[in-house]
Amino acid sequence: MKEFILTEHESEQAVLIGLITPTQNEAKANEYLDELAFLAETAGAVPVKKFLQRLDYPNPRTFIGSGKLQEIKAYIDEHEIGLAIFDDDLSSKQVSNIEKELQVKILDRTSLILDIFALRAQTANAKTQVELAQYQYLLPRLTRLWTHLGRQRGGIGMRGPGETQIETDRRIILDKIAFLKNELKNIDRQKSIQRKNRGKMVRVALVGYTNVGKSTLMNLLSKSEVFAENKLFATLDTTVRKVIIDNLPFLMTDTVGFIRKLPTHLVESFKSTLDEVREADLLLHIVDISHPAFEEQIEVVNRTLQEVCASSDKPMIIVFNKIDAFSYVEKDADDLTPRTRENISLDELKESWMAKMNDNCIFISAKEKSNIEALKELLYQRVKEIHTTRFPYNDFLFQKYDETDSVETSGQE
Repeated sequence: MKEFILTEHESEQAVLIGLITPTQNEAKANEYLDELAFLAETAGAVPVKKFLQRLDYPNPRTFIGSGKLQEIKAYIDEHEIGLAIFDDDLSSKQVSNIEKELQVKILDRTSLILDIFALRAQTANAKTQVELAQYQYLLPRLTRLWTHLGRQRGGIGMRGPGETQIETDRRIILDKIAFLKNELKNIDRQKSIQRKNRGKMVRVALVGYTNVGKSTLMNLLSKSEVFAENKLFATLDTTVRKVIIDNLPFLMTDTVGFIRKLPTHLVESFKSTLDEVREADLLLHIVDISHPAFEEQIEVVNRTLQEVCASSDKPMIIVFNKIDAFSYVEKDADDLTPRTRENISLDELKESWMAKMNDNCIFISAKEKSNIEALKELLYQRVKEIHTTRFPYNDFLFQKYDETDSVETSGQE
């Protein structure tokens, strides 16, 4: 009778909360909440409602105003929702106050990303990095865990050793952070030895925003089976594969995707995975051209690369992926309103600032395998330039001869 027993994992329902501020207009706030909804789905939650409030700055006590908080509480009570996710970082005091009001679990953007990281981490390296990031996130938020043991009291009969529970926990966490940093140093040392042992090969790194198709392209070019899924942060471990195009072997690295509003300590803990990017000879910047805000995503990636890797001087090819998913709204002939981003076709985009990049950009679809041969040819030419400069002696798998040479040799015979 075992086959008749069905066990279903119930997903947690969640509400998403964001702010419209002078620096973040309504369109951008909605876009950020859409991304937060995708993050929530990746973590296993089901977003059911989005709440936005217009404020000059976040409320220092509850992040949003008291009226909006009551509105959210009424919705949560009515629909029996157990999770509220905020689009920005919350202080420990804000989390404590909001929990008191709403009586549900509260997550901010960073804790949600950390939860996904913990879910996705596979190797010892990734697990150590995620654990370090979690402890660094927890350290300033210890106060809400031990409010009942938070203060030392003076007076008769209260003079003891003098260390409160919070201080004990803080010391334990600091020791753990120091231990994990030491572990990461050892892993870094191993990784650097591995990189040195890779021999005379040009290194190409795939970089880009999260969920743009880096792992899918990696699988296509290297004929390997790297985990790829239509979810955020499907890749947390750098994967290196040997790729051979024609007579030229080189190494290709799949890296962790970037995201907006990524906290500094989170980037810091993932520096070791970005060492592959730092040591790469050529960067393939993958862009999801079907995304409405792909230009902002390019800026986020370039800024993060500059901060973490100082890689602005590295040669880069921008690969515009997902052309099969690109869509636009054609304007009517009698519509006199100004054109927006939604009304621009792919051909018009190709003639914009991208046309000035010459051979430094290419349009493909990794899923539909369209224009892949052109990408391989471009990649071959770029890697060959670096290869012949670095290794001037003939170091190819086999020698290629031109047709004219073969005709001459056959004539002499």
